[in-house]
Amino acid sequence: MILYYTHILALAGAKLTPFLMMIASGGDSQSAEAGEHEGGHEGPPHLPNLVGLITGGHGWANEWVNVIFAFAIAIFFIIIATRVYAKRQMIPGPFQNVIEMLVEGMYNFLYTILGKEARRYTPYLGTLFFYILLMNFMGIIPFGHSPSTSINITASLAICTFFYAQYTGVKRLGVVGYADHLAGQPRDAISWALVPIMLPMHIIGELAKPLSLALRLFGNITGEDVLVAAFVGLGVAALAFTGSPIGLPFNVPFILLGLLLSTIQALVFTLLSTIYILMMLPHEEGHH
Repeated sequence: MILYYTHILALAGAKLTPFLMMIASGGDSQSAEAGEHEGGHEGPPHLPNLVGLITGGHGWANEWVNVIFAFAIAIFFIIIATRVYAKRQMIPGPFQNVIEMLVEGMYNFLYTILGKEARRYTPYLGTLFFYILLMNFMGIIPFGHSPSTSINITASLAICTFFYAQYTGVKRLGVVGYADHLAGQPRDAISWALVPIMLPMHIIGELAKPLSLALRLFGNITGEDVLVAAFVGLGVAALAFTGSPIGLPFNVPFILLGLLLSTIQALVFTLLSTIYILMMLPHEEGHH
C-alpha cells in the first residue's frame, strides 16, 4: 500500500500542479482555466484515477468516470455473489465464511430496528450499505475514484430508496392505508380539520428525504476526497524544489479519517433508509 501511494504522489504532482498554481496565484482565472484544460475535468481536484490515466484525461470515458466506476463496483459484487452461491458448502470455507459473517452482521444490525421484518428487507438494505461503502472507499484506493462524489450517483441511490419505501407503504398498508398515512392518520374532528395542512407537509417531507440523502452523501465524500487530494498536492509541492518525484505524506492522517468517514456515511445512508421503510410498515408489525 505504501508503494502504491508513492506512485500516486508522483502522479498527483502532475495532475494537481494547475490546482496548486491557482492557489499560489490567489485564484487567478487564467491559471484555473489552464488547469481545467490540462486535466480535462471540471470541478474540485481529485487524485489521478485509472480511467483518466488510460485516456489521458480526455474523451467520453473521462466524462463518464463516475458511471464507469459505479458499474465496475456493481460487477465486482455480482461476481462475488455468484461465486459464493455457486460454491456454497455446508461447512463453509474461509471466503464463504467471511461473506456469511458480513451478511449475518448486517442482518443482526437491521433486526435491532426492523425486528422480524429484517429478513424481508436485508437483501436491499445490505446491498445498499456495502455498495455505498465500496464506492466511498474507491476514492482512497490507489488509482480509484469514488462515484459518491457525483450528485447524479447519490441521487440515483436516494431515489431508489424513495420509491422502494413508497412501494413498501402501498403494498403493506394498502392504497387506503397509505393515503391515511400521508394524511397523518386522522381519527377525530381536530385531526381531520388539520388534514389540509398535514397532507401537503407530509408529501413535502417525503420528497425531501431523497434530497437530504443524496446531498449528505455527496457533500461528505466529495469533501473527504478533495481534502486528501489537496494534501497530496501540498506534499508534492513541499519537495518540488528538490526535484523529488514524490512528496511528503501529509495526506496519510486524512486517508485514515476518510476510511472512518466513508464507513459512517454508508451506515448513515443505510440507517436512514431503514427508518424510512420502517415508517411505512404497519405499526403492529414494524416493532418487535
